[in-house]
Amino acid sequence: MVAWELAVLWLATAMELISCSRDVSAGPKQKRPQGAPVPVLVSRAVEQEMAVQIRAIGNVQPYSKVTIRSQITGQLVKVHFQEGQEVKKADLLCTIDPRPAQAALAQARANLARDEALLENARIEFDREKRLFDSALISQDEFEKARANLNTLQGTVLGDHAAITIAELNLEFTSIRSPLDGVTGNLLVYPGNIVKAPDDSILTINQIHPAYISFAVPEQDLSVIRKEMGQRPLGVAATFQNMSVAAPEGQLTFIDNAVDPTTGMIQLKATFSNENNALWPGQFVHVALTLSTEPRAVVVPSSAVQMGQNGEFIYVVKADQTVEMRPLTIGIARDGQTIVESGLNAGEIVVTDGQLRLVPGAKVNVQAANQSEPGVSAQSTAP
Repeated sequence: MVAWELAVLWLATAMELISCSRDVSAGPKQKRPQGAPVPVLVSRAVEQEMAVQIRAIGNVQPYSKVTIRSQITGQLVKVHFQEGQEVKKADLLCTIDPRPAQAALAQARANLARDEALLENARIEFDREKRLFDSALISQDEFEKARANLNTLQGTVLGDHAAITIAELNLEFTSIRSPLDGVTGNLLVYPGNIVKAPDDSILTINQIHPAYISFAVPEQDLSVIRKEMGQRPLGVAATFQNMSVAAPEGQLTFIDNAVDPTTGMIQLKATFSNENNALWPGQFVHVALTLSTEPRAVVVPSSAVQMGQNGEFIYVVKADQTVEMRPLTIGIARDGQTIVESGLNAGEIVVTDGQLRLVPGAKVNVQAANQSEPGVSAQSTAP
């Protein structure tokens, strides 16, 4: 009996301990408070037109660049422009001392007058010798000498005409004129100095109407650029700091014929009319090359897109104020907005700030939602 009673007592004690253990473990679960909602900022995914662009840093280059040199050696006597001045084609820039060229032209004209007189006399002599030769009054040798003298003087007169042309050109070269419309640079030779042709540079003129912007893009973008460029002209916009005018717009006009093997980049050029002189040679600008336009792209603020171990994702706020972690396939990003190619529909609400405190299913407290400007998060600060 003692053994049986001990067994019953031991079993009752065990059952009581199990019951107490269940009560202890269940108690806190029933009394555990729900976590406080996480404060977040949100925005609504919108459907809108979005340009597909490639962005790069570009450098402004002159459409044409000419270094002005004198074509004759002489003294620079006068400069007819101010450094940095806009000039037109054929505007007078500099004057080289014209007196040596004028004297050479006068000498060439005097030589022509002399040789023309000698030629006329040789022609008369030849006619007389020909009549005498026809009458058998002079020898063949004398007649040939008269004809050779006539031919020599004819050649001399032709040479005098060429010398006059050269002298006239040299006199014209004493007035150095602009070969194009452009902006003058620094004056490298000042009046009073001897300019040696063709070694000495006087100044450089840059043509900036139109102007080029040169920029490089990764080689993987080359195929789509060439494809789109074959279908239509591709627009290019340029922006820069402290810009006080509308963003200059141009067109892509040049693709280099080889990829740089050291960088994997391909050089492109866009042509801008630059009528308001907004672009200046040597200036660095931000370039946006527009390839195409997606008319119905789903767009969210870029701050809403998060990166995880399995790729990009986003927190979507459901109707019960809890969040769902949604994997995404994203497209291009521009001006703080990102195109969502798949994984999200227009009209869904996404978290743009406060994601670090979120887990799937967490309750959220929306601080503000800016619906007047869809796709842009509110500027309130979460406590």
